[in-house]
Amino acid sequence: MSAKKESLGKTVGIVVAVCLVCSIVVSGAAVGLRSIQETNAALDKKSNILAAAGLYEMGMSGSQIESTFSENVEQRYVDLDTGEFTEAPTPDYDMYKAAKQANWSTKVEGSNVGFQRRANVASVWLVKEGNDVNRIILPVHGSGLWDLMYGFLALDADGETVAELVYYQQKETPGLGGEVQNPAWQEKWEGKKLYEDGDVAIRVKKSANPDDPYAVDGLSGATLTSNGVENTIRYWVGENGFGPFLKKQAWRS
Repeated sequence: MSAKKESLGKTVGIVVAVCLVCSIVVSGAAVGLRSIQETNAALDKKSNILAAAGLYEMGMSGSQIESTFSENVEQRYVDLDTGEFTEAPTPDYDMYKAAKQANWSTKVEGSNVGFQRRANVASVWLVKEGNDVNRIILPVHGSGLWDLMYGFLALDADGETVAELVYYQQKETPGLGGEVQNPAWQEKWEGKKLYEDGDVAIRVKKSANPDDPYAVDGLSGATLTSNGVENTIRYWVGENGFGPFLKKQAWRS
């Protein structure tokens, strides 16, 4: 009987030891990979910003992305209430994390964009040629059919003409709402106007006339996703988003 207990005790001891070793190995690997994951995420973000800037080329290496970004793109921060440039609240400031903190964000009311709060300070990226700004890139996000969709809206230096719309994160149905990431659909945004007589005028609608400067043809079979895109863009270029900043055109000063 004692031999059986001793044998069971050894077995349990071995199992515990193996589990402990495995947990240490897994934890060590997770810590070691975290920095790599963060580096890759930052690089992916820069590549999408470069795509919105019209500067990304297929097959660019990580070093090419970094150098092209540093040479042509400047990150700034905007107080969404005043429309003025401001400093980042913290060295590692993230507007999406800030939106979850009441003291750094504002409640969204009367809008169907799919999120409850938006950060008071938002990132923008200025694409420069020498000392001149030729594009302004705005981060945008809002509801799709299944979840929030995240993208970058690039505008010409006039602050009202769309240059690019790039979605980089979405969970829409492949072949339907997922077409928000189809370059052919994204190209339909180029040259569209955001405002008419000072009011937000951009729309996403079925069978839109391609010559209509304020309308983009909706995604086939994906009405709810199309509506989500329209609500997103109209919110972020409106008075509660980047509207005050775009009207002041602070990048010209």
